[in-house]
Amino acid sequence: MIAFLRGKLLEKHPNQVIVDTSGVGYDVVIPISTFSALPDTGAEVALRIHTHVREDALALFGFLTPQEKALFERLISVSGIGPTLAIKVLSGLATPAIVDAIRGGQVEQLVRIPGVGKKTAERMVLELKDKLEGLGGASVPAGVAVRAEPALSGIEQDVLSALLNLGCQRAAAEAAVRKAKTAEPDSAFEPMFRKALELVR
Repeated sequence: MIAFLRGKLLEKHPNQVIVDTSGVGYDVVIPISTFSALPDTGAEVALRIHTHVREDALALFGFLTPQEKALFERLISVSGIGPTLAIKVLSGLATPAIVDAIRGGQVEQLVRIPGVGKKTAERMVLELKDKLEGLGGASVPAGVAVRAEPALSGIEQDVLSALLNLGCQRAAAEAAVRKAKTAEPDSAFEPMFRKALELVR
């Protein structure tokens, strides 16, 4: 089982990276929180890995922090939540916000994440409420935006790509990215993504 990878970052996308370790390229699925903290391509990167084995596939899921990996592994222990949905949950909210929502039974906060319905959110709260020891809380609330901007920069294209990977409709995702950009024009990837995700409908 692969538990850790260190190597050169060959490619990075909002939900995926390729890491070159001694000449072997590992394709790793990542959440948005990990993507936004990655160095530039060509730099060295170290990821904590969860290896998911099925009869027909072997997939690697990577995280920059032990907290992200621990929360991911608790999420996939919930009935009805597989690795793909767990990555969407970690991408939809920051780790502290997820922990706060589960501990506080805030189902309405969890169902804002694309792919998470009311029953899934309720199961997350029921099954994980008392199993989040060692994971901090104190989430940062997101803001709102109004005006729109026509062009999308590189960061905005990454945000759009991340929203599409989460299953959002393209037209709604593009509108949300433009509104998020207008609200905070100098925003880095992750704050802009969080804002766009809140705005997309």
